[in-house]
Amino acid sequence: MIPAWLALIDGLIAAFMVLVGIVGAHFYFVAPFVGFQIFVLGFFLAILAVFVGIIAVFVTRKPPRRRVRPYALIGLVLGAVIALPVVLKILSTSKYPAINDITTDVNNPPEFVHAEQLPANRGRNMAYDKAHYAEAQERGYGNVAPLQLKADPGTVFTQVQAIASRMPDWEITYTDPKTDTLEGVATSSLFHFQDDFVILVRSADGGGSLVEMRSKSRDGIGDLGVNYNRIQDFFTQLRLEAAATS
Repeated sequence: MIPAWLALIDGLIAAFMVLVGIVGAHFYFVAPFVGFQIFVLGFFLAILAVFVGIIAVFVTRKPPRRRVRPYALIGLVLGAVIALPVVLKILSTSKYPAINDITTDVNNPPEFVHAEQLPANRGRNMAYDKAHYAEAQERGYGNVAPLQLKADPGTVFTQVQAIASRMPDWEITYTDPKTDTLEGVATSSLFHFQDDFVILVRSADGGGSLVEMRSKSRDGIGDLGVNYNRIQDFFTQLRLEAAATS
């Protein structure tokens, strides 16, 4: 009977912690990373509820213990509902390296100018750490390269500004038309994690433009491929815009 009660209690506490973590971070009651840590603790409790629930279902298969079997099933189901989506997410993103700073040029990456002045970044080192990130990026993502376009830098930068202003959950924090540089912050929809990004347009050798981009997370070690996909998604939008106006 004890395993059945343990499964139920673990499942209920796991559900409570997951809910508190998500709601707390989403509505700014706690910092995003604090909410995520609470969520992770709930996830591990959900895993425990699944294992204890399986044991409890087995030991309550016969009378008189069968009367507490519903408690074991509730705990098992609660744990599975919480744990399964997280496990699937982990498996689907396991191919991504444990880094959270992606750039289109590891040898001459765009550097942040304004981001260091934001309150959340004060005291942070925003410089690109090539020794830490470059090899892992190449191994995990292959050749992440600048985007080359036929139009002149001024025209391309105008397109960059227009697309960036339309991207969901992006906030432009700095633009410099003299250097064709744009900086901003991307905020995740659930936990409200924030990543800083910088986009730089420069002249390409032989004419046209090169668009450089860098995206860096503020929290954690890995990013589940978010920064890489952000760059790829933006470049896709920019290619479409360039093709439509050429």
